[in-house]
Amino acid sequence: MKIQESAENYLETILMLSQKQSYVRSIDIANELSFSKPSVSVAMKNLRQSELILVDQEGHITLTPAGLAIASKVYERHRLISDMLISLGVSPETAAEDACRIEHVISEESFLALKKHLSDSNHKGPLHC
Repeated sequence: MKIQESAENYLETILMLSQKQSYVRSIDIANELSFSKPSVSVAMKNLRQSELILVDQEGHITLTPAGLAIASKVYERHRLISDMLISLGVSPETAAEDACRIEHVISEESFLALKKHLSDSNHKGPLHC
């Protein structure tokens, strides 16, 4: 399923927040992304209708299996690209910003080739991620 970049960012943010805290609420997402609460509420409604998240009566947000699959894929891309750029001497801040853009547009073929190259490089030389 192809979803919009903004939806991928929301799902990735939910995943990252859920790894740091016991539950995720809309306000947590708004604070993390520096977005308005109304904007986040609209996005959460869309993600819920797409069956990518669940929201309980307390407003706690969890990823459905489909949402988790998308979030995990985007987060893996982000981490690998960010780590690669840092290993090349890019500042962590710039690497994270660039990874946020690249993670959405890189093809599956290119990402897998990059991942394989980095994995092979970890066993052979100085480029590690």
